[in-house]
Amino acid sequence: MDYRTDEPIRLTRDCQVVAVPAGHTLMLPQGTDVMITQSLGGSYTLLVPSYGGLFRLSNSDADAIGREPRPAETLPALGQALAGEALEKEVWQALKTCFDPEIPVNIVDLGLIYEMQIATMPEGARIEVKMTLTAQGCGMGTSIAADARNKILDLPGVVEADVQVVWDPPWTPEKISPEGRTLLGIH
Repeated sequence: MDYRTDEPIRLTRDCQVVAVPAGHTLMLPQGTDVMITQSLGGSYTLLVPSYGGLFRLSNSDADAIGREPRPAETLPALGQALAGEALEKEVWQALKTCFDPEIPVNIVDLGLIYEMQIATMPEGARIEVKMTLTAQGCGMGTSIAADARNKILDLPGVVEADVQVVWDPPWTPEKISPEGRTLLGIH
């Protein structure tokens, strides 16, 4: 469910947010007026006029904007390290929870993921992802890559994750999945 709002919401407590697209963290004080521009992938994208930009709020802080935190994606129990096909499946699922704050389709269905590799290390798995953006001038690359990396690192058994933005081959709309085309109204 998308919780987009047209009316300001006042934060009920101080909240840490991540600046979009810069990626640095900031503490927004209680009483700051915000508007929700998108609520996909387990976080909220907030327009904060007094700070002049967009910021990502974690699902765990949803109460500060008057929303119930949504249930976490179903993952294997913590401590139960994943490997092989199970880990690969969960990495793809994690990537499907990553969104460009301006496009309501996940990065997998947009066709932005070019490669994903899993390497086994003595202490756990290392995941390497090569992804692109819809346009080279898009300023969201750092933010989207950081979101993807953090969600991969949250998977049981993953000890390292590297998400690189690449430009070859260039992205084209033909890379959008059938599901993404439906969401975007492209036939």
